[in-house]
Amino acid sequence: MSRTLSILVDNEPGVLTRVAGLVARRGFNIDSLAVGHTEDPTRSRITLVVDADERAVEQVTKQLHKLVNVYKINDLTEESHIDRELVLFKVNVEPARRHEVIEICNVFRANIVDVAPSSLTVEATGTDDKLDAMEDMFRAYGIKEIVRTGKIALSRGN
Repeated sequence: MSRTLSILVDNEPGVLTRVAGLVARRGFNIDSLAVGHTEDPTRSRITLVVDADERAVEQVTKQLHKLVNVYKINDLTEESHIDRELVLFKVNVEPARRHEVIEICNVFRANIVDVAPSSLTVEATGTDDKLDAMEDMFRAYGIKEIVRTGKIALSRGN
C-alpha cells in the first residue's frame, strides 16, 4: 500500500540525504519525494511516498525519529489530508488540432504555458488520478515529454 509521510526537519544541508538514505537502507523504493521550506525558515517539510505496509512504515518512523534533525513525522495515509502534484506535458499537436488539446486543458483546468509549431506545453496540478487521466487523454496526440513533481501533502484543518 502506498503511504504518505510528512516529515518536519531542520533546513540544513545533508538532512534530506540522511532521511532518504535511511528509507532506502530499509529496502523501500521511494515513489515520490518533495521537500521545501516551511513557514519557519529554519525548518523544511519532506513529503515522502513509499509502497509499504503500516508495520514497516512504523519501523521506519521509529528509525527516523532517532535522527537529530527530525522533529515530527505524520503518516497522512489514514488521516484526512490534501495532496497535490504538478506536471508538465509536452504534447505533439499540429495547429489544426490544437483546439482539441485546448478543450482538454479547459476540462481539467490546466494551463498552456508554451506554444511551438508542432507542440503545446501544458501545466496542471491535482491528484494522481486527475493527472493520470490527463496523461491518458494526451497519449492520443503523442506525448514528447512529461515531468512530474513529487506529491506534496498537508493534513486538513480542524
